[in-house]
Amino acid sequence: MVKAVLVRTPGGPEALVIEDVAVGAPGPGQVRVRNRAIGLNFIDTYFRAGMYKADPPFVLGNEAAGEIVEVGPGVTGFAVGDRIGYTATLGCYAQERVLDAKFAVKLPDAISFETAAGMMLKGLTAQYLLRRTYQVNAGDTILVHAAAGGVGQILCQWGKALGATVIGTVGSREKGEIATACGAHHVINYREENFAERVKEITGGKLCDVVYDGIGKATFPASLDCIRPLGMFVSYGSASGPVDAFNIGLLMQKGSLFCTRPTLYTYIAKREDLDAMAADLFGVIASGKVKVAVNHRFPLEQVADAHRLLEGRGTTGSTVLIP
Repeated sequence: MVKAVLVRTPGGPEALVIEDVAVGAPGPGQVRVRNRAIGLNFIDTYFRAGMYKADPPFVLGNEAAGEIVEVGPGVTGFAVGDRIGYTATLGCYAQERVLDAKFAVKLPDAISFETAAGMMLKGLTAQYLLRRTYQVNAGDTILVHAAAGGVGQILCQWGKALGATVIGTVGSREKGEIATACGAHHVINYREENFAERVKEITGGKLCDVVYDGIGKATFPASLDCIRPLGMFVSYGSASGPVDAFNIGLLMQKGSLFCTRPTLYTYIAKREDLDAMAADLFGVIASGKVKVAVNHRFPLEQVADAHRLLEGRGTTGSTVLIP
């Protein structure tokens, strides 16, 4: 038996319960993993609250890192003792779990379990946002909402490394300092300034090539006013609540804009894509151009406190649970 965090009835942080659960042997194509660090993400709160549907009871969590302790039939490329990082829908908030091997990626020696747990979902998300959803190139101007958050910090650093001008929005002076340290050339405190107007000032009216928005309801539709004609609005998260249904004619009125709501699991559905994306991510980490800040650590037993801090916008960078 191992400790795991379950949701039996969707709700607030109090819905998280720690129980002993049995972990069976891995089946065909699976491995058993002993988690050493578990990543905390806003998507976890969506599942916990019932915004994203799952059949209760279920073990929460979408990102972790650890070592393989057992290999199931038919698995190739992995062995007992391998250090891996992975992102997979649900099941990560546990000391051990069975995982489909197709989600696992071997970790380079230089990347710790905590760093991996803090970057697999967030880092791979940043990778597809910057390199596939909209391919950022030198000379582009990008707007990153929640620039001091886990994904935001990576987007700022990586965007700068690609030669883009990075504009970041934050909710406090302290978070502004973090965004600046992560490479944002311009920082806007949306609690004190109208971010759309400031973007126009900063860019001299040229606006941005792409807006990366993980906030959702609170920043829409003002984000559209930050985008140049034929630019792209990328809504990849809903930290303030989902974007309500809107008149698609807005995209025409704002300059024939493109709009997408991507998800990581579509981008990593093919093994070759996951391998290529992970290699790109690990490479930019190894180069030192992007650093993953693990700023908050909680024992698994304090998971409810971790969720409260995350939802209260009290976190910066990555937060991990230690099982």
